[in-house]
Amino acid sequence: MAILIDSPVWPAHGTVFAHLVSDLSLAELHAFAAAAGIPERAFDEDHYDVPERRHAELVARGAMEVSGRDLARALIASGLRVPARERAKALELPLIQRWQALLPGRQDLGRELLTRWAEPHRRYHTRAHLFAVLTSLERIAARKESPRDVPRAVVLAGWFHDAVYSATAAAPGADEEDSARLAEHRLAEAGLPDAEIGEVGRLVRLTSQHSPEAHDAAGQLLCDADLAVLGRDAHGYRRYAAQVREEFGHVPDEEFRAGRAAVLEHLLGLDPLFHTEPARALWSGRAHENLRAELRNGSWLEG
Repeated sequence: MAILIDSPVWPAHGTVFAHLVSDLSLAELHAFAAAAGIPERAFDEDHYDVPERRHAELVARGAMEVSGRDLARALIASGLRVPARERAKALELPLIQRWQALLPGRQDLGRELLTRWAEPHRRYHTRAHLFAVLTSLERIAARKESPRDVPRAVVLAGWFHDAVYSATAAAPGADEEDSARLAEHRLAEAGLPDAEIGEVGRLVRLTSQHSPEAHDAAGQLLCDADLAVLGRDAHGYRRYAAQVREEFGHVPDEEFRAGRAAVLEHLLGLDPLFHTEPARALWSGRAHENLRAELRNGSWLEG
């Protein structure tokens, strides 16, 4: 295990920066950075950006100097590298374009939602999660026996389903309820039909338990897209689990373990976990493996 640093060649803010990473875990990286007095704001999802003036000092503290190519290879091999599709900062333009196509003329509402999804306390429930849900909706719909566009109400529910996210909600489902009410209020202001507004609110509330009825095609589609993260590869799942732990950083380890175990057991108890045939084919097998592994090993504390 090692802390790695490349050469300071990346220009920004009137200087050049190097990248500081761990080839083992984010915990190791954060501990090294804290000991060196590197501010938290310098962290960018899988690395710290450090200015040229600090390069020699960090090498003296034990960071191993490597080429940019070798640093990238080590980060990928460690499983800590965050791919572009999961980088919240890179997704603003694609999300703006999707919103404009979905609800033309209501850029103000789209901007409000993107601001909410970028709140600083979020680690998993970010724009990257929003983008993943929207793309997962499209993947499921495209693989159905009779492919068709995703209904607008379902896409809107995707945009609103975690628009309110506190990680400190007093009661289960409180954030989903507040998100549903926000959707109903904002979409009424936007002039959408009452029936569609009601459907969006209903769908958002479903994401609290992910238990749509057998006849509820729209609810099944949204719930499956929301849980698609469970079917990531092992590295991607560990990133997700670590991000969830960061969102609940205010909760002591023992209390978090108990609460997280209850969530995992609930998910494993869902029968089925995924409701649509495309989602089952895409994610079900790996999702069950990931959930069982986290429940068994406590992998939310890794990385």
